[in-house]
Amino acid sequence: MKVLIVTERLNICLAKEQDIHTIIEIENHDDNKRFIWQGTYQEHLDEINDDMALLLTFREKDDNKIVGYALAKINFKFDVFELRRIAISKKGCGYGKESILGIIKYSFEQLNTNRFWLDVYPNNEIGINLYKGIGMHLDGILRQSYKDERGYLDQMIFSILREAYLVDKKCNAEEYIGNY
Repeated sequence: MKVLIVTERLNICLAKEQDIHTIIEIENHDDNKRFIWQGTYQEHLDEINDDMALLLTFREKDDNKIVGYALAKINFKFDVFELRRIAISKKGCGYGKESILGIIKYSFEQLNTNRFWLDVYPNNEIGINLYKGIGMHLDGILRQSYKDERGYLDQMIFSILREAYLVDKKCNAEEYIGNY
Protein backbone atom coordinates (compact mmCIF):
# COMPACT_ATOMS: atom_id res chain seq x y z
CA MET A 1 0.00 0.00 0.00
CA LYS A 2 1.65 3.20 -1.19
CA VAL A 3 0.42 6.26 0.72
CA LEU A 4 0.44 9.37 -1.50
CA ILE A 5 -1.42 11.83 0.72
CA VAL A 6 -1.77 12.04 4.49
CA THR A 7 -4.61 14.08 5.99
CA GLU A 8 -5.73 14.44 9.58
CA ARG A 9 -7.70 11.16 9.63
CA LEU A 10 -6.98 9.52 6.28
CA ASN A 11 -4.21 7.88 4.32
CA ILE A 12 -4.92 8.35 0.62
CA CYS A 13 -3.27 5.49 -1.22
CA LEU A 14 -2.72 4.20 -4.72
CA ALA A 15 -5.32 1.49 -5.28
CA LYS A 16 -4.22 -2.09 -5.72
CA GLU A 17 -6.01 -4.80 -7.66
CA GLN A 18 -7.38 -6.27 -4.42
CA ASP A 19 -9.16 -2.92 -3.74
CA ILE A 20 -11.23 -3.04 -6.94
CA HIS A 21 -14.16 -4.99 -5.48
CA THR A 22 -14.47 -2.44 -2.64
CA ILE A 23 -14.31 0.44 -5.14
CA ILE A 24 -17.09 -1.15 -7.21
CA GLU A 25 -19.21 -1.58 -4.05
CA ILE A 26 -18.76 2.11 -3.22
CA GLU A 27 -19.67 3.16 -6.78
CA ASN A 28 -22.79 1.01 -6.81
CA HIS A 29 -24.08 2.03 -3.39
CA ASP A 30 -27.51 3.70 -3.60
CA ASP A 31 -26.10 6.93 -2.10
CA ASN A 32 -23.44 7.20 -4.82
CA LYS A 33 -24.58 5.58 -8.06
CA ARG A 34 -26.77 8.51 -9.20
CA PHE A 35 -23.77 10.81 -9.14
CA ILE A 36 -20.86 8.85 -10.60
CA TRP A 37 -20.09 6.50 -13.44
CA GLN A 38 -19.66 2.87 -12.41
CA GLY A 39 -16.53 1.23 -13.76
CA THR A 40 -15.97 -2.42 -14.50
CA TYR A 41 -13.29 -4.55 -12.88
CA GLN A 42 -11.21 -4.39 -16.06
CA GLU A 43 -11.60 -0.59 -16.39
CA HIS A 44 -10.36 -0.12 -12.83
CA LEU A 45 -7.48 -2.50 -13.41
CA ASP A 46 -6.53 -0.51 -16.51
CA GLU A 47 -6.68 2.72 -14.44
CA ILE A 48 -4.31 1.23 -11.87
CA ASN A 49 -1.83 0.49 -14.68
CA ASP A 50 -2.28 3.83 -16.51
CA ASP A 51 0.54 6.34 -15.94
CA MET A 52 -1.89 9.20 -16.64
CA ALA A 53 -4.44 8.03 -14.05
CA LEU A 54 -4.59 7.89 -10.29
CA LEU A 55 -7.02 5.44 -8.74
CA LEU A 56 -6.94 6.27 -5.05
CA THR A 57 -8.44 4.73 -1.93
CA PHE A 58 -9.19 6.68 1.24
CA ARG A 59 -8.27 4.66 4.33
CA GLU A 60 -9.02 5.57 7.91
CA LYS A 61 -5.76 5.87 9.82
CA ASP A 62 -7.01 4.06 12.90
CA ASP A 63 -8.16 0.81 11.23
CA ASN A 64 -7.00 1.06 7.58
CA LYS A 65 -10.61 0.58 6.40
CA ILE A 66 -11.43 1.97 2.95
CA VAL A 67 -14.04 4.73 3.33
CA GLY A 68 -13.92 6.18 -0.18
CA TYR A 69 -12.08 6.42 -3.44
CA ALA A 70 -11.23 8.80 -6.26
CA LEU A 71 -10.20 8.54 -9.87
CA ALA A 72 -8.15 11.29 -11.47
CA LYS A 73 -6.61 11.85 -14.88
CA ILE A 74 -3.52 13.98 -15.23
CA ASN A 75 -2.55 15.80 -18.40
CA PHE A 76 1.14 16.49 -17.86
CA LYS A 77 1.47 18.35 -21.16
CA PHE A 78 -1.01 21.02 -20.06
CA ASP A 79 -0.51 20.71 -16.27
CA VAL A 80 -4.16 19.81 -15.69
CA PHE A 81 -5.54 17.55 -12.97
CA GLU A 82 -9.05 16.23 -13.62
CA LEU A 83 -10.89 14.64 -10.71
CA ARG A 84 -13.13 12.24 -12.60
CA ARG A 85 -14.80 10.51 -9.66
CA ILE A 86 -14.93 10.79 -5.92
CA ALA A 87 -17.20 8.79 -3.64
CA ILE A 88 -17.40 8.20 0.08
CA SER A 89 -18.90 5.15 1.77
CA LYS A 90 -18.87 6.51 5.32
CA LYS A 91 -21.16 9.53 5.03
CA GLY A 92 -21.46 12.50 7.36
CA CYS A 93 -17.92 12.39 8.76
CA GLY A 94 -16.33 15.08 6.59
CA TYR A 95 -14.23 12.57 4.68
CA GLY A 96 -15.30 14.02 1.33
CA LYS A 97 -14.00 17.47 2.21
CA GLU A 98 -10.88 16.14 3.89
CA SER A 99 -9.97 13.94 0.94
CA ILE A 100 -10.63 16.51 -1.78
CA LEU A 101 -8.58 19.14 0.06
CA GLY A 102 -5.72 16.66 0.33
CA ILE A 103 -5.98 15.79 -3.36
CA ILE A 104 -6.03 19.46 -4.38
CA LYS A 105 -2.95 20.13 -2.27
CA TYR A 106 -1.20 17.12 -3.85
CA SER A 107 -2.17 18.31 -7.33
CA PHE A 108 -0.65 21.76 -6.89
CA GLU A 109 2.21 21.12 -4.48
CA GLN A 110 3.48 17.71 -5.61
CA LEU A 111 2.47 17.48 -9.27
CA ASN A 112 2.82 21.23 -9.92
CA THR A 113 -0.37 21.39 -11.96
CA ASN A 114 -1.89 24.69 -13.01
CA ARG A 115 -5.56 23.69 -13.05
CA PHE A 116 -7.63 21.31 -10.94
CA TRP A 117 -11.12 20.61 -12.23
CA LEU A 118 -14.09 18.30 -11.95
CA ASP A 119 -17.62 17.95 -13.21
CA VAL A 120 -20.73 17.34 -11.16
CA TYR A 121 -24.37 16.67 -11.99
CA PRO A 122 -26.73 19.49 -10.97
CA ASN A 123 -28.72 17.14 -8.73
CA ASN A 124 -25.65 16.46 -6.55
CA GLU A 125 -26.35 19.24 -4.06
CA ILE A 126 -23.95 17.91 -1.44
CA GLY A 127 -21.08 17.86 -3.94
CA ILE A 128 -21.92 21.30 -5.33
CA ASN A 129 -22.06 22.80 -1.83
CA LEU A 130 -18.72 21.19 -0.99
CA TYR A 131 -17.00 22.49 -4.13
CA LYS A 132 -18.36 26.00 -3.62
CA GLY A 133 -17.50 25.86 0.08
CA ILE A 134 -13.83 25.12 -0.55
CA GLY A 135 -13.53 27.97 -3.03
CA MET A 136 -13.82 26.24 -6.37
CA HIS A 137 -15.05 28.36 -9.29
CA LEU A 138 -18.09 27.40 -11.36
CA ASP A 139 -16.73 27.61 -14.90
CA GLY A 140 -20.00 26.76 -16.62
CA ILE A 141 -22.50 24.08 -17.49
CA LEU A 142 -22.20 21.53 -20.26
CA ARG A 143 -25.83 21.19 -21.24
CA GLN A 144 -27.13 17.68 -21.86
CA SER A 145 -23.59 16.38 -22.24
CA TYR A 146 -24.23 12.94 -20.77
CA LYS A 147 -26.93 10.34 -21.30
CA ASP A 148 -28.00 7.47 -19.10
CA GLU A 149 -31.24 5.70 -18.21
CA ARG A 150 -32.56 8.98 -16.74
CA GLY A 151 -32.10 10.76 -20.08
CA TYR A 152 -29.79 13.64 -20.95
CA LEU A 153 -27.92 15.22 -18.06
CA ASP A 154 -26.09 18.50 -17.63
CA GLN A 155 -22.64 18.63 -16.08
CA MET A 156 -21.42 21.59 -14.02
CA ILE A 157 -17.70 22.31 -14.34
CA PHE A 158 -15.83 23.52 -11.24
CA SER A 159 -12.15 24.39 -11.10
CA ILE A 160 -9.45 26.08 -9.13
CA LEU A 161 -6.28 27.51 -10.62
CA ARG A 162 -2.85 27.30 -9.02
CA GLU A 163 -2.75 31.08 -8.68
CA ALA A 164 -5.99 31.13 -6.66
CA TYR A 165 -4.82 28.19 -4.55
CA LEU A 166 -1.58 29.97 -3.67
CA VAL A 167 -3.37 33.24 -2.85
CA ASP A 168 -5.86 31.41 -0.63
CA LYS A 169 -3.04 29.51 1.06
CA LYS A 170 -1.15 32.73 1.77
CA CYS A 171 -4.18 34.71 2.99
CA ASN A 172 -5.59 31.97 5.21
CA ALA A 173 -2.54 30.28 6.66
CA GLU A 174 -4.51 28.11 9.09
CA GLU A 175 -7.58 27.50 6.94
CA TYR A 176 -6.34 27.51 3.36
CA ILE A 177 -7.75 25.09 0.85
CA GLY A 178 -4.71 22.85 1.04
CA ASN A 179 -4.40 22.64 4.83
CA TYR A 180 -4.58 18.85 4.67
